[in-house]
Amino acid sequence: MTDDRSMMSRRALLAGTAAGAAALGLKAPAWAAAGRDADAPWRQARAICDRIEGLRDFPGFRGREFRHFYVTAYGARPCQLVTVPLLYQSATVSGPGLAPATGSFDCHAAFAAAIAACHRDGGGRVVVPAGNWYCAGPVTLLSNVNFHLASGAQIWFSPNPADYAKYGSYDFGANGKLVKSRWQANDCYNFSAMVYAYGQENIALTGEDWTSILNGQAGTLYNPTNCWWTWKGTVGTAGFVAGQPSEGTANALNLPLGTLNPALSTAEINLIEFGAASGGTGNAYTKDSSYLPALSEANIPPAARIFGIGHQLPPCMIEFFNCRNVVMEGYQVTNTPFWQHHPIACTDVLIRKVYANSTGPNNDGFDPEACDHVLVDKVTFNTGDDCIAIKSGKDNDIEYGPAQNHVIRNCTMNSGHGGITLGSEMSAGVKNVFAENLSMENQNYATNPLNIAIRVKTNLNRGGTVENFHVRNVTLPNGINLTPSFYKPLPGSPVPTNTVSTNQGGVITFDCDYSPGSDNVRIRPPTVKNITITNLTVTAPPGGTASCYQAVIVQGPVAADYNGLTTPPPTVVPVADVTITNCNFGTPVNTAKPIYLYNVQGLTLDKVTIAGTVYNTVLSA
Repeated sequence: MTDDRSMMSRRALLAGTAAGAAALGLKAPAWAAAGRDADAPWRQARAICDRIEGLRDFPGFRGREFRHFYVTAYGARPCQLVTVPLLYQSATVSGPGLAPATGSFDCHAAFAAAIAACHRDGGGRVVVPAGNWYCAGPVTLLSNVNFHLASGAQIWFSPNPADYAKYGSYDFGANGKLVKSRWQANDCYNFSAMVYAYGQENIALTGEDWTSILNGQAGTLYNPTNCWWTWKGTVGTAGFVAGQPSEGTANALNLPLGTLNPALSTAEINLIEFGAASGGTGNAYTKDSSYLPALSEANIPPAARIFGIGHQLPPCMIEFFNCRNVVMEGYQVTNTPFWQHHPIACTDVLIRKVYANSTGPNNDGFDPEACDHVLVDKVTFNTGDDCIAIKSGKDNDIEYGPAQNHVIRNCTMNSGHGGITLGSEMSAGVKNVFAENLSMENQNYATNPLNIAIRVKTNLNRGGTVENFHVRNVTLPNGINLTPSFYKPLPGSPVPTNTVSTNQGGVITFDCDYSPGSDNVRIRPPTVKNITITNLTVTAPPGGTASCYQAVIVQGPVAADYNGLTTPPPTVVPVADVTITNCNFGTPVNTAKPIYLYNVQGLTLDKVTIAGTVYNTVLSA
C-alpha cells in the first residue's frame, strides 16, 4: 500500500459511511449495533474497584487497631543536608543541589529492624518521622507491614549502586547479593529496588501527603562522572560519554550464547545475536540491555541470568514481586533510577494519591506487569517516560500470564511519553483495562510536553494480545506535543520512512511496529482488538491554535518484519474493532491528513470532530 492510500485525507474520511462499510463487506459499526450494552465494560470496572477498595482493611492501615513502630526506637537518626556543586535534576538539566552530608548516619539497619519487629508482632505501622533520613540500601517490606512516612519525612537513598547488591537473598559472589527481578519485562537477578518485597501479602507503602518523599538520588554522582542516569548510555544524558559503561555499551562479561546453550543451532544463535540466520559481525548483542532479552530468546533459565555488579541495568525505585494485597498511597517519589513503581505478578494492587514525579531516562510512573486486579486512583504523573505502562513479560518470559483487570481513574498526567500505554513488553497479553475521568493537563507543554495521550505499542518481537481496552472521559486542555517524531521502519518495509509519527504527536496512537530495529528476533505477531474510546476532548494551549500533530495514528503490524526460521510465517492480523465516539481532537498541525492508517480493519468514528469537521464513518486500510 502506498503512503497516499494509508494516510487518510479529510476527503477520504468524509467519503466513508456506515453504508459504505457494509458495501465493502465490513461488519456494522459498533455504535450502530442494535442492543449494544455500552455500560457493560464499566460494570466490570466497578466490580474491580469494589474488590480492591477493601484492601486497606489489614493490620497497619486505617480503620483497625494497630501498633506503631517508630524507626527512631530502632536507632534511626536524621541526617544533615549540604549543597553539592553538581547533580542532575533531569536527563539533561544539571546544577547545584541538595544531598546528605558525607558520613551521614545510615538508617538501613534501623528501618530493617523496625520492619522485622512489626512483622513478628503480627503487623502494624512502621513510622518514619518528619526529617531527612539517609538509607544506604533497600527498604524490604514483610507481610502485614505498612511502611509509613510522616508529613515532612524524606528518605534519601544512597546513589551508589553497590548498596543495592549487599542485602539480597541470592549471593552471586562478585555480582553481589541480588534479588529476583525483571528488567524491562525479562527475568533476571539484579540490584534490589529501593523499596522491595517478594512473596509477601498485606503490605503498604504510605505517606501523609506529598511532603512524604522517597528520593532515589538517581541524578547524584556516586563517583566523579557517573550517576544512575548515566547508565542509560545516551550521549548527553546525565553526562554520559561514548565508551563509558552503560546499559547500551558492549560488556565483555556477557558470553556468546552458544557457550550457554549448546543445543542452539548456528542459525538460531545468529538470529538471536545478529538478527539474521546467516549471521553478522560485532558484539552489540553483549550490551546489557540487549543481552538479557537474548538470554530469554536462547532459553537460558532465569537462575543463570545474573546481573548486578559489573553490569549496568538500573533497578526500579519501588518493586513488589509476587505479592498479594498491595497498597501505595499518599507520598511523592522523585529522582528514580528507572521505572518509579513496578509491581510484578501481584494480585490486588491499589495505588492512590501518589505523586510520581521523576523525569530522568526511563522514569515511567507506574508499570504494573502481569498483575491481576489493579486500581490506579487520583495519581499525578510527571515523568521522563510513560506515565502508565501496562506490561506482561517479553520474549519467552510469559510464565506469569497476562496483565488483566486494571482500572485507571481520576488521574492527572503532565510530562510523559504516553498518558496511558499498553506495552511495549506485553508478550503474555493485556486485557480488561478500563480508564476514565482523566485530566491529561500537560502543564509543561512549553518545555517538556506530553507526547501521546492513549498509546498501544507492540511489534513482532513483543507479540501478545491486547483486548477489551475501554477509555472514557478524558480532557487534554493543553493538547499534546505538536512536533512529529517519525519511526524507522526496517529495510524492505512497505511503510515509507519519515511518514509515520508513532513516537509523538498523535493523540491516540496504535504503534504495532514499535522500534522494530531494536529487536533481533521478530517472530510473534501481535493481536489488537476490541477497544473503545469515548468523550475525549483536546484543545490547544493558551495562545495556540494547534492541539496535536495528528488526531489518530494506527500503525498495524507489518508482516514483512518477520525473520523467523519457520515457513510459512505466522499470520499477521490487522488491528480490529476499534471504536472512537463523541471525541473532539481540536485542530491538528497536519490538517491535510489528520488520520494515518496501516493494516487496520473496522476503525469506527462516531461523532468525531477534527478541525471543526464531524466524522461518522468506518475505515480500513
